Amino acid sequence: MKLSGEILMGEQDYGISSAMINRISSEIEEINEAGVEVAVVMGGGNIFRGISQERQGMDRSTADYMGMLATVINCLAMQDALEKNGIQSRVQSAIEMREVAEPFVRRRATRHLEKGRVVIFAAGTGNPYFTTDTAASLRAKEINAEVLLKATKVDGVYDSDPEINPNAKKYSELVYIDLLKDHLRVMDATAISLCMDNDLPIIIFDLYKKGNIKKAIWGNKIGTLVRGEK
Repeated sequence: MKLSGEILMGEQDYGISSAMINRISSEIEEINEAGVEVAVVMGGGNIFRGISQERQGMDRSTADYMGMLATVINCLAMQDALEKNGIQSRVQSAIEMREVAEPFVRRRATRHLEKGRVVIFAAGTGNPYFTTDTAASLRAKEINAEVLLKATKVDGVYDSDPEINPNAKKYSELVYIDLLKDHLRVMDATAISLCMDNDLPIIIFDLYKKGNIKKAIWGNKIGTLVRGEK
């Protein structure tokens, strides 16, 4: 599951909403206890956005590394919330910081999942110029995930911005190439291409609606399903 940093703000303008992160952790707890192996990739936009800083003149690589550090803060907050709910978890970082997180090791991550632990991936891919969406696609394939859940602020993919256009059309299903050729900016092109090349389905749904994580896992028709040709 990919969680954007902005979602963690809840109703706030900045930072981490304890109410929101506790609610998300409770929903993860529910599916974890049902036997579903869960791994999470966190964004960092609630604390720092590298692209915004680049536009203001900061070096892109420096800004991206700062954004990666912001994701580590969010991952530690998620780990704390999960463990307060009695769910064992491990944070694995693409940038080594052994005092607060394990280094990312694929086999160790899959072993944690087999033991019922939630694995939280921090620091994106560890490389500048790659988004946390791309990190989510990459980690999903590395751990042999069945599906990538993209938890957002809207209830799926639309042909235009539903906040601007009240007549925007929502898609229940799409194929990968539609996202690319129609420039539907729900994920960056690298992340979509990685999913397309490896036939990893994506479910894009509204996380603000309580219970949607479980609905997506149980196969209920919510959000937008993106997959290969029918």
